[in-house]
Amino acid sequence: MFRGTTIACAMALGLGLGASAGAQVVMQPNISLPLARQIADATLAACNAAGFDTSVAVVDRAGHTVVLLRGTTSSPQTAEMARRKAYTARMWRRPTQLWAQQTAEDPARYPQRDLADVLALSGGIPIQVGEDTIGGVGSSGANLQQDHDCAQAGVDAVAAQLQ
Repeated sequence: MFRGTTIACAMALGLGLGASAGAQVVMQPNISLPLARQIADATLAACNAAGFDTSVAVVDRAGHTVVLLRGTTSSPQTAEMARRKAYTARMWRRPTQLWAQQTAEDPARYPQRDLADVLALSGGIPIQVGEDTIGGVGSSGANLQQDHDCAQAGVDAVAAQLQ
């Protein structure tokens, strides 16, 4: 019995070593807090300049909230809507304005709207370094086109840092 246990342990150890020998560490760029704050501040500034007191959210590459700001007089729901727009832009790697249109026009894509945390409204922009999406920004509280434009202004403000 001792010999069988020893052989089984040796086999398990050998299989474990073989599996870990091929393991890799994946290094991926992600959005930093200082960069997320710059994007959020620029997004809010763009909406304020247009006369809107909005909310803005910035999420990282995993869709986790990095920054969430609600304007002084913006409605409470705008913070959650901004977070969901940012998440949607990150997950589908395209502006939510485009994603909303695509899912509305294609019956095969429409069920994507039922996934948790997505929101099929304009105002979310992916944050990209080349073709790699490292986050998303969402704006909520203005009209849909203005939310889109404000979020785009936030990304545009840091474009030089995303190269």
